[in-house]
Amino acid sequence: MARPYALLDVFTDKVLAGNPLAVVLDAKGLSEAQMQQIASEFNLSETVFVLPPDKVAHNASIRIFTPSMELPFAGHPTVGTAVLMAENRFGAPDNDMNALVLLEEKIGLVRCAVTLEKGKPTTAEFDVPELPKPA
Repeated sequence: MARPYALLDVFTDKVLAGNPLAVVLDAKGLSEAQMQQIASEFNLSETVFVLPPDKVAHNASIRIFTPSMELPFAGHPTVGTAVLMAENRFGAPDNDMNALVLLEEKIGLVRCAVTLEKGKPTTAEFDVPELPKPA
């Protein structure tokens, strides 16, 4: 079951620092059980699975798993995935640019503003459609 994936360091500008994140870039055809197995194998705090969006105007649908369960939303996986998608789309920017990444998550649509600046780490911020509810 070969799938393209990326390992990211979120909330840092240094390699092997910050919050680690795995992003499976093409999760089409994976069952929930398979996603959970893959997240358990990565054994990071969260693993993101990128799927085609339900609405064509959105960039992707994502599912977020810990090694033991699925989450409706989490901050560093959202930021990391938005940054990865913007960098993959625009590459290493030669000019400064901003991107809007629209992610469908279990909590709802999350709008992420990504800033790519030449010579600086890419940054992102997001709007949450509703406050997370305690489990």
